Amino acid sequence: MQSKNLLILIAGLLLGNSAVLHAQNNKADKLLDKTINQKQTTTLLTTLSADNMEGRKYGTPGIRKAAAVIAQQFKEAGLQPAKGDSGYYQNFAIYNSHIINKEIKINGVQIADSLSAIISTQPRIQADQQSGYEILQPGNQHELIKLLGQRRHPSSNALVILPKKFLRVLKMMPRLQQHQFQSDFTTIFIASDEAVKSFDIKAGNQLSAMHLANIVGILPGKSKPEELVIFSGHYDHLGTDPSNKQDSIYNGANDDASGTTAVMQLAKYYAKSGNNARTLVFAAFTAEEAGGFGSTFFSHQFDPAKVMAMFNIEMIGTQSKWGENSAYITGYDKTNMGELLQKNLEGTGFTFYPDPYTDQHLFYRSDNATLARQGVPAHTISTSKMDAEPNYHKVSDEISTLDLANMNRIIRCIALSARTIVNGTDTPSRVNTADLD
Repeated sequence: MQSKNLLILIAGLLLGNSAVLHAQNNKADKLLDKTINQKQTTTLLTTLSADNMEGRKYGTPGIRKAAAVIAQQFKEAGLQPAKGDSGYYQNFAIYNSHIINKEIKINGVQIADSLSAIISTQPRIQADQQSGYEILQPGNQHELIKLLGQRRHPSSNALVILPKKFLRVLKMMPRLQQHQFQSDFTTIFIASDEAVKSFDIKAGNQLSAMHLANIVGILPGKSKPEELVIFSGHYDHLGTDPSNKQDSIYNGANDDASGTTAVMQLAKYYAKSGNNARTLVFAAFTAEEAGGFGSTFFSHQFDPAKVMAMFNIEMIGTQSKWGENSAYITGYDKTNMGELLQKNLEGTGFTFYPDPYTDQHLFYRSDNATLARQGVPAHTISTSKMDAEPNYHKVSDEISTLDLANMNRIIRCIALSARTIVNGTDTPSRVNTADLD
C-alpha cells in the first residue's frame, strides 16, 4: 500500500513538473510571438533598406536617418544608453590624412614616393634613427597581415621595412590614409630589399575629421551585472552609385539591415523577458564596410575579460547552403559556444553549422574580430552563401530577394539558443589567442 501511494506521489510530482515546464514553454512561445514576429521583422527591415536611407553609407544623411530609427527602437524597448554616450549614440571620429612635402632618405639616398607610405594623424612627421622609432621587418605574408592589424591601434612609432615582393601592399595605403583613428603614433612603410642602416624622413600632414556613431543600448543584468553578453550587427552599407541610371541605391537589405533588424528584435525580446542575469549590450555598428571602424572603437570601450559572449549577426536574410532552419557560426572550432547554442535548440529543428567557408577567413572579417582577438568567445552568425550569393554588394540586395519567414525563425532561434548564456547558467570557453591566425 505504501509503495502504491509512493508511486502515485511520484507520478503526481512528475505531472506537476511537466505542467510547470509546459506553462513556462507556452509563456516563452507567447513572448516570442509578441516580440519577434514576421510582421514586425518585415517592418523594421523595410524601413532600414528603403530608398530614402540612400544606401546608409557612413557619414551621410541616409545613415543618420537609420541611426535615428535604431535609437528609437532601443528607447522603446527600455534600454539604457551606454555610459558616456550621447543618448544611444556612441560618438567617435576617424581621420583622413593627406601627406605633403614628403622627403625620405634611406642610407643617405632619397627614394621614390612609390616605395614609401606614411600612416599618421600627426600634423608633422620627422623621424631618424635617433627618434625612437621601432624597426619592424615582416618576413612573410602571415607576419605582414598580423602587423597591419596591430598598427590599427599602434602603441609606438614604427618604421616598417617591406621586402619589395610586398610592394603591392603600398597600394593599399591610400585607403588606410583616408580612414584612421586618432593616434599619437606614426607608422612609416618603406619597400627595400637592402639593410636599412640610416633613415631621415620628413613630411607634413593635412588632416580632416569625420564624425561617426555606433548605436548602443544596455539592459542591466539582474544578478551578474558585471558580466556582459553582446548582440550586434552593422547598420552601414555602400551608399549610392550615381552612374547607375537604372538603380543607383545599394539598399543593403541582407547586408546588413537583416542583422541590425535582428539586434532590435532581440533587444525587445530580452527586455520583455526580464530574466537576464548578465548585462546585455545591443550594438549597431557604423563604418563596417570601410574597415570595421565602428566595432573596433566599440570593442575598446569594454574590458574583454568581462565579456562572456558576443553574438554578431550578419546577412541572415537568405537561406543557407543547407536550406531553411539553419545558419552557420564563424570560428566554430575556436570555442564551445556553438555547442552550447545547439544544445539549447534541441527539439526546434534548427541547426547551427560550423562555417563552411573557412578559406575566406570570415572569423576575422566581421565585427566580432576585435573582441575575438582579445580572447572573447565572439562569433558571427550568418546564412550568406559566400561562394554563390547573387546580390552581395550589389544594388539588387533588396528586401524582395530575401526569405523573411526563414529570417524571422533565425532571429527567434538566436533568442532561444542564447538563453542559458544570458541567464548565466552557461559560459562559453574563451578563444585561445595563441592559436589565432
